[in-house]
Amino acid sequence: MQLLLALCFLPALSVSAAGVTYQGFHGPGHGKHVVLIAGDDAEYHSEEALPQLAKILAVHHGFKCTVLFSIKPADGTIDPHAQNIPGLDILNDADLLILFIRWRDLPDDQMKLLVDYIQSGRPIITMRTGTHPFAFKTSKTYERYSWNSTVPGWEGGFGRKVLGTTWEESLGHYGHHGLHGKQSTRAWFAPGAEDSPILRGIRNGEIWVPTEVYEVHLPQPPTCQALLLGQVLSGLNPNDSPVPGKLNDPMLPVAWTNRFTGESGKAARVFVTTMGAADDLLNEGLRRLLVNATYWAVGLEKQIPAKADVALVGDYHPHSYLSETFTPGVKPSDLALPPTSVQRR
Repeated sequence: MQLLLALCFLPALSVSAAGVTYQGFHGPGHGKHVVLIAGDDAEYHSEEALPQLAKILAVHHGFKCTVLFSIKPADGTIDPHAQNIPGLDILNDADLLILFIRWRDLPDDQMKLLVDYIQSGRPIITMRTGTHPFAFKTSKTYERYSWNSTVPGWEGGFGRKVLGTTWEESLGHYGHHGLHGKQSTRAWFAPGAEDSPILRGIRNGEIWVPTEVYEVHLPQPPTCQALLLGQVLSGLNPNDSPVPGKLNDPMLPVAWTNRFTGESGKAARVFVTTMGAADDLLNEGLRRLLVNATYWAVGLEKQIPAKADVALVGDYHPHSYLSETFTPGVKPSDLALPPTSVQRR
């Protein structure tokens, strides 16, 4: 009944035709505005993952969530390849940024809005390709944020400076620790992390995702705290055995926290996971990890439920990460939740 009422009174509004907003009304997250940004070249389908995560946060936990997308300027449709993310001025009033983009070469006026947020001391969550979100070629104004930056003090760009790692292309299989499309990941608690509020309600080893472990440079910076370590499995099924030998010794972090102090002088809470493809979100434990991380990021860790409700909202049949085909012709307004829709469990 509670979910029925939440959905019946949950409008979704367009934001300057650039994004979609899911307005939460009831729950600990009420009054907090989360902005989620999608655009990863259609490999991991952030354009599908982030609207589902936003709906979970809004319907079950009360957060107001706005999802912005890479938009094709000619017709206003979602195009994961487009180097254009309109609507970023909404970050001025955001309480949390969730970033799932890859190698964006954004115009200066758009990037400035992101930089203003990044430097403000407000919290940041990144998913999967969020370790390498920028690759500037058109303008050098913000080249220090590029994933492969060599700017002194910003080597490794946004990823290494803010998160603790970038796309480690020189390691493993071009940055992939496991084999892409052949090996999957089971996540285990990092030593000493079992009492983290971000892991509340998650069983050790419960999280399995079809995507492979990314390379992460070790040792991590001292400001980073590993929460989950990724065990490389020999195939793409959850019951496949771990790969023997050095590949899993040591296991690499697939989720961690960090603190980043920018120009504001205020330390921002940062949560990073290298999991998060649209089909990864079919795993209940991963959804709970992301919901818990959202609570923690905005300072609500004491209100994280013993087992947060992470039931999928509406139909969710995401593309596989093995397919770089995306659904063309979709506008953000098409992703609105009908005010009278009912989710059946």
